[in-house]
Amino acid sequence: MNSVSSLGPLRPSPLVEQAAGHLRARITEGHWPVGTKLPGETTLARELGVGRSTVREAVRTLATLGLLRSRQGAGVFVIADHAAQEWPVRLRRAAVTDVYEVRMLVEVEAARLAARRRTDEDLTALSEALDARRAAGAGPDAGFVDADIALHRAVVAAAHNPVLTDLFGEFAPALRQALIDLVELLGLRRENPHHGEAGHRALVAAVVAGDAESAARAARTELEATLARLRAA
Repeated sequence: MNSVSSLGPLRPSPLVEQAAGHLRARITEGHWPVGTKLPGETTLARELGVGRSTVREAVRTLATLGLLRSRQGAGVFVIADHAAQEWPVRLRRAAVTDVYEVRMLVEVEAARLAARRRTDEDLTALSEALDARRAAGAGPDAGFVDADIALHRAVVAAAHNPVLTDLFGEFAPALRQALIDLVELLGLRRENPHHGEAGHRALVAAVVAGDAESAARAARTELEATLARLRAA
């Protein structure tokens, strides 16, 4: 039995990451100042002890971070010595209201798409998430907020757009504690432990009915109400 073949081919990504790390270090340490043209792929591959394709991918990675730019026919040039802030870092530093505005843009469109694309599995997930949100009304604020976010996550998932799903996954954690604080500060659940249930039921009903515009409108109405409270808090 050939035990090696069962492992499958080695993935090149660690090599790409290492090569990108070496190149990035040279840039940030000033070895290649801003405006400098990088040596050619063959030279870099020889210096790093990797293949030209690995160098190419490493350069692409650093271009994504805003450090390098390829100019057709001229080569690859250093355009910055420090990477642009990555998305999660930007979210952590942004004002909660700014992040929530982005959330609203994403979720309104996600609701519209969800109404058009939802599957039977999505409908089951939405129903269960709605029930879980109501059940969470009997518990603490943190659990209620988590159940609320889970329902919104189910709506976004029903849109079947991986970019929207990834965006939601990035900013939901950045908002969680702010939403918990908001619920506690304003006592939103004192009179009604299931705060916002009517709006969420309207959203799910529109998605189930396949009514894209009603779904988008329900999402916008519910999210705008929370954004207004965040601004006033």
